[in-house]
Amino acid sequence: MDTIEYLTGQFHEFPQDSIDRGLDILRQDAFNAFNTMGIPGMKHEEWKYTRINKLFNTDYSLSADPADHSVSTSDLGPYRLPGNKDANELFFINGRFAFDLSVIQSAGLQVLPISTAYNGEHRDVIAENLSHSSRYLKDGINALNTAFLQHGVFIQVGRGLILEHPVYIYNITDARTANIFSQPRSLVNINEGAQVQMVETFITFGMNESFTNQVMEVVVQQDAVVEYYKIQNDASHTNQVSTTHFRQTAKSYVHTVTISLNGGIVRNNLNMVMDAEHCESHLYGLYFQQGKSHIDNHTIVDNAMPNCLSNEFYKGILDGNSSGVFNGKIFVQRDAQKTNAYQSNKNVLLSEEASVNTKPQLEIFADDVKCSHGCTVGRLDEEGLFYLRSRGISEKIARSLLLHGFVVDILDKIRLAVIRNYADQLISERLEFDIS
Repeated sequence: MDTIEYLTGQFHEFPQDSIDRGLDILRQDAFNAFNTMGIPGMKHEEWKYTRINKLFNTDYSLSADPADHSVSTSDLGPYRLPGNKDANELFFINGRFAFDLSVIQSAGLQVLPISTAYNGEHRDVIAENLSHSSRYLKDGINALNTAFLQHGVFIQVGRGLILEHPVYIYNITDARTANIFSQPRSLVNINEGAQVQMVETFITFGMNESFTNQVMEVVVQQDAVVEYYKIQNDASHTNQVSTTHFRQTAKSYVHTVTISLNGGIVRNNLNMVMDAEHCESHLYGLYFQQGKSHIDNHTIVDNAMPNCLSNEFYKGILDGNSSGVFNGKIFVQRDAQKTNAYQSNKNVLLSEEASVNTKPQLEIFADDVKCSHGCTVGRLDEEGLFYLRSRGISEKIARSLLLHGFVVDILDKIRLAVIRNYADQLISERLEFDIS
C-alpha cells in the first residue's frame, strides 16, 4: 500500500466531531483539496528545487490515538532544551499533543484540544484564523495537515500576560519500531498586550524513516509582542515540512529566528501577514548544511495595511553535497502605503558539490514605499583566510573563525540567552571551534 492510499484510508477511519460539524467540514474541504492538488512536484513552481514525491513511496504508520505512545519522561531527558526547568514544555509525540508529558508553569497559558476550544468560548477566534495559512500555501501538503487537524491543539496566552516562563515546543518522532508519518497542528492566540517567547525544536528517536508535516498558525493581537525561535538539528534520515504562519491582526511586534543545522529534506514555510497598520516584524534565519542534506526556506511577508515595517535577513553555509533554497516574497498591497520592507540573503559555499538557489522577490502595488532586496553567493573570503594564516593561525582554525564571524550576527538576534548559547554551541561543535 502506498502512502497516499494509506492516508486516505486513515482519513475515512477517523471519527467525526459529534458536537459540531464545523471542523469536519473544514477537514473534508482540505482533504478534497489534497486529492485535487496532490503532492507537489517539479512542475509546482514553489517546489521546483525540493522534491518530496519520493518520500511518499515509504510505508508509514500514523498514530490515531494521542495517548498511544511509548515515550517516557526518561526518554526525553537528554533532549530537553537548556533552561527547561524554568520553561513551559509542550510535547507532540508522532504528531499528537501529549498532555501527560507536557508541563505548564505559567498561569494564563492555556492548552486545549482544538475541538474542545472550538466548541467552547474560543469558537470565534478559531473560526476566523484556523487554516488561514491555506490562503498563502496552495499545495497538497498544507491541505493534508488540515485534513487531520482534529488532534491539534489550541494554545492561548491570556490578555496582558507577560510570560515569565518561555514556551518550549518539542516535536518528537518515535521511529524506533516503525516508519512514522506525523502531522502536528496548533493554533496559537497571543491576546491583547501579551508577551511571550516561544522555542520550537524537532527530535527523532530511532533509525526508521520519518516524515513530519507540521503547521503552526499564530494570531497576534493588539500590542502583543512575540519572539519565536526554531531550532532544527534532527537526524540526517529524517524529513520535514514545517509551516509557521503569523497573522498580525492589530498593531503588534513579531521577532523570529530560524536555525537549521541538520536533517534529510527540510522545508520551512514562514508567513508573516500584516493585517493592520503599524505592525512590525523581523525574520532572521541561518542554515548550515553538510553531507547530502537539503534545506528550503520559503518566506512570505504580506503587507496588507499601511505604515508597516519588516526586515528579513537569512544567511547560509553549505558544505559537502548539500543543497539549499531561499525563496523570499514581499507583497505590498494597494492600500499598504508608507511600507518599509527589506530583504537580504547571503550564502557561502564550502565545496564544489554544494549548491544554493536563491530568489528574493518584491511585488509592489503601492507607490509610496521603501523596499529593497538582494542576495549573494560566494566562497569563503580568501584574503581573510590568508591574513589569519599569516599570523600563525592554522587553516582549520582560521576557517572556523571566519565562518563563526559570518553567522554571529544572526545568532545575536536570539534574545533568549540560554537558547542563543545553545545554538552557538551547536554551530561551534560543527566548526570544531571552542567558543569558551
